[in-house]
Amino acid sequence: MIPITDSIKSFTRPVVMYAIIAVNVAIFIWQYFIYPDPRSIILQFGFIPREFFQMTDMMSIFTYMFLHGNLGHIAGNMLYLYIFGDNVEDVLGHIGFLIAYIFWGVVAALVQGFINPSSTIPMVGASGAISGVLGAYMVFFPASRIVTLVFIPPFFVEAIMIPAWFYIGFWFLMQLFSGIVSIPFMNSGGVAFWAHVGGFVAGYITARVLMMFPSIRKDVSVKNWYSSELY
Repeated sequence: MIPITDSIKSFTRPVVMYAIIAVNVAIFIWQYFIYPDPRSIILQFGFIPREFFQMTDMMSIFTYMFLHGNLGHIAGNMLYLYIFGDNVEDVLGHIGFLIAYIFWGVVAALVQGFINPSSTIPMVGASGAISGVLGAYMVFFPASRIVTLVFIPPFFVEAIMIPAWFYIGFWFLMQLFSGIVSIPFMNSGGVAFWAHVGGFVAGYITARVLMMFPSIRKDVSVKNWYSSELY
């Protein structure tokens, strides 16, 4: 399933989201089309749990989330950030969104690291932080409708509307299941599913806490109502 758009209107221009996308794309272009040794960048700035917990490389917990392994990796991550990030930034504000995004990315790396602290395989990608965006979006806009491309074998593609709570909930369960299955094979590399789980839970809890404040709760309610009327 590939998301195309959602039904929630953004009331402010998501300048931080655009900036994060621009930085990720710029680094990707520099790494793969300008720098002579792309792999060395991943080894130098990717998050390596063993080195982090031995306190020999502390900054990688921030730098890893701005690197990607290939074109499909960055394209998928930036698509999800583009669709879901504007509305979360609309609720949190520009500075709040930036702080939350970095925080969710840090939590994602820590969770992946705690699951496999002896790993020497560098982890890269914005998906941990973006998983936090999905977790927050699910709390703020569960009734939003996600226009999704669904591939029907053998050759058919159809766009359907899926409730956000179902789309994101299914996505999370897939990450959790895949993470459990991947535990015996974690030292062989692959997708950092536990970073997705950790980032999502961090975003979900952050949004739940914020919804305890009447001003946030009212703002989210108005955005949900207005968007449903427009749609």
